[in-house]
Amino acid sequence: MAPENSPAVLIFGDSILDTGNNNYIETLVKSNFHPYGEDFPGGLPTGRFSNGRLISDFIGENLGIKASLPPYLDPSLQAKDLVTGVCFASACSGYDPETPMLTAVPSIPNQLDLFRQYMAKLRTLVGEQKSKAIIESSLYVISAGNNDVGATYFLAGRKSSSDMDSYANFLVGQASTFIRQLHGLGARKIAHLSTIVTGCVPASRTVFGGIGRPCFEESNDLAILFNEKLGYELERLRDDARFPNLSTTFLDVYTPLFDIIQRPENYGESV
Repeated sequence: MAPENSPAVLIFGDSILDTGNNNYIETLVKSNFHPYGEDFPGGLPTGRFSNGRLISDFIGENLGIKASLPPYLDPSLQAKDLVTGVCFASACSGYDPETPMLTAVPSIPNQLDLFRQYMAKLRTLVGEQKSKAIIESSLYVISAGNNDVGATYFLAGRKSSSDMDSYANFLVGQASTFIRQLHGLGARKIAHLSTIVTGCVPASRTVFGGIGRPCFEESNDLAILFNEKLGYELERLRDDARFPNLSTTFLDVYTPLFDIIQRPENYGESV
């Protein structure tokens, strides 16, 4: 993928990557209060669903672009940030259209519309030729599907009308459409994260775990199924001649996270 040659990082998806867009929309899904941000430079909440920085930020820093990736919806966004990359991701979004509707956050198609808006601003700022070069050589990172397999399937009536295999296929179809649309707008280097271990997050264990709050294995099973199908689809798209110069990468975060949960002592943690 040669991400080291990328002049900018452009981020889409959910709370795994959202650097604060939900601060600027009407939704109850926010993280602009303590203890969020206590380990972030300055020690204040930024809208990231984390005590510190996110994968989005670390990617930008490791590529030598910038240490903190700003949310696109921040009204104080600087013109220079458009050139080096922004974040369109929104916590609680997902590939199932029902998912963002539950919490009134930007859907994946909404995020694509914001990207089109960004492209127009970039053209005005640096001109047609340079903006085209930036769009085609930037690194695109996506994290989506977590809220679909962790909540929507089980809470929004999807389970009663669709088995896990069919639902995973549906989500992968949505992901494929999104990636093809990004390619049509000029994106060439696209990385997609797997889901996290959705059945073991605190909310899932609280809602579905019952007494003792164990991991919700049905959600984990659906996550594994989605991740497997998504990996194959990314390979298929990469090899499809209809999408010239498309480079796709599947980033498995599920496996290392599951290992941390199962064997925390190997990572210097205790439960």
